Amino acid sequence: MECAFPTINSNMDEIKEIFKNTKTIAIVGLSPKVEKASNMVGVYLQKAGFKIVPIYPKGDEILGEKVYRNICDVPFKIDMVDMFRKPDFATVLLEDIKKRGDVDCFWLQLGIVNNEAMENAKKVGLKVVQNRCTKIDHKVMVDNG
Repeated sequence: MECAFPTINSNMDEIKEIFKNTKTIAIVGLSPKVEKASNMVGVYLQKAGFKIVPIYPKGDEILGEKVYRNICDVPFKIDMVDMFRKPDFATVLLEDIKKRGDVDCFWLQLGIVNNEAMENAKKVGLKVVQNRCTKIDHKVMVDNG
């Protein structure tokens, strides 16, 4: 499998601004399994003070939060959508983000790149980050002030 290189991305100054303005993060693909990266990231972000919204096909609760099947089902504002799915899913997810109209940032986790979806997301006014980890970047910012 060939890994794409991100041709569009936010820089660290933009990422700092994203975190400063983010309160609610929908994690698409947030697994209930504690050994999964999505769960570890969710736990970290929750402890850092963010409201986590699990988007997962099964279960009623993850990390003490109500599970939604789709971001369109979430009845309150989402500031960031953080995706732990295969790169092609970003195109589908972007359509749901556009339907909502209230998301500020579309973030593809470390190892996930979809330049076309991110280019389209940027065109509709979203801040975009790909192939980066919300946990790592937030921790770096906190540690470095």
